[in-house]
Amino acid sequence: MKRILFLFVSFFLTYPPLDAQMQPGNNIRISILTCTPSEEAVYTVYGHTAIRVLDPEKERDLVFNYGMFDSSKPNFAYHFAKGETDYKLGVTTFDRFLAEYQMRGSGIIEQVLNLTPKEQKQIWEALVINARPENAVYKYNFFFDNCATRPVAIVEQYVDGEVVYTHKTTPQTFRELINYSMRNKPWLIFGTDLALGSPTDRIATPREEMFLPLYLQAAFDKAMIQNPDGSMRKLISETNILAYEIPEEIEKTLFTPLVCGLLVFFLALTLALYERKTKRYFRWVDCTLFSIAGLAGIVLSFLAFVSEHPATFPNWLLIWLHPFHWVGAVLFAVKKFNKAAYSYHFINFAALTLMLLGWYFIPQHMNVAFIPLIFTLWIRSAFKLTKDS
Repeated sequence: MKRILFLFVSFFLTYPPLDAQMQPGNNIRISILTCTPSEEAVYTVYGHTAIRVLDPEKERDLVFNYGMFDSSKPNFAYHFAKGETDYKLGVTTFDRFLAEYQMRGSGIIEQVLNLTPKEQKQIWEALVINARPENAVYKYNFFFDNCATRPVAIVEQYVDGEVVYTHKTTPQTFRELINYSMRNKPWLIFGTDLALGSPTDRIATPREEMFLPLYLQAAFDKAMIQNPDGSMRKLISETNILAYEIPEEIEKTLFTPLVCGLLVFFLALTLALYERKTKRYFRWVDCTLFSIAGLAGIVLSFLAFVSEHPATFPNWLLIWLHPFHWVGAVLFAVKKFNKAAYSYHFINFAALTLMLLGWYFIPQHMNVAFIPLIFTLWIRSAFKLTKDS
């Protein structure tokens, strides 16, 4: 209710356009705001980054937020899956921004940038230009163009000199980075591991790690600016904690993806043993399982071959989940297609056997919860092959 009330109030308190207020005062302060992750929603588990501009002379305290989006737009889910999501740069007052993230329970850390007056003016002008309606919208990319990477690019572009990052990190893949952010949401990890292909298992460079706000904060904390004359100065002049994180109670669930996968597998195994003992064949079981697998395969194929997301192709899970399972489901449903169904089961059994044997050689992270689900289809094909042989 607090979240709904805040959005309702914000609707009537939108900040006026900045075009008429282009000139900054003589003593502005620009800082990076890092909001710690919260468990409120899927998009909040990664944290958030924004840019604050405090201008006491003009009585302005604004936050430039590259993380604005409208999920009510028509076909939002389709465009998000296709990689055509429109995000935008929004401007709000600092008080409203602070209130929103405090209601989420997020902590807010402010890093004041150690800038010259010329650099401050350049960044301010760039932000104002970017916030214009004709410039505010951009194509969002989770890894390479998001609410954190845009502030980094602004700072790097408009300082006089070069930003030098000196922090040390442990090499991690993109998948390891995001899965740690989602560590309290096993089903979200499961879905992400399904959707994202082998490019996600590339080691991220220290610069690329800054797509996550907390890594950006750590990098900026140790960063230096190398001036044109070769001298060095710290990128951050001071760090302030503006809001403390409120610990959240993590909801635990017994029915994790692995537990549910094992339940499905043991149910399929029990049915197969019962069918063998009674010499029966439940066509509906194969039709149901392979129809679900085929539907998942359609989604993965769309992400791999149609979506513009750079991390969804290739996806080695298409060996297991592919649209052709729908063909198999039709073959299993019609008795006169029994010979063709036998051939389909043979191909599926061989493909899944090779996949399971080569599990550790596949150049893509495989969620352990996939194993019982793969064995479920494997058991069904194995049962039908031995029954009809």
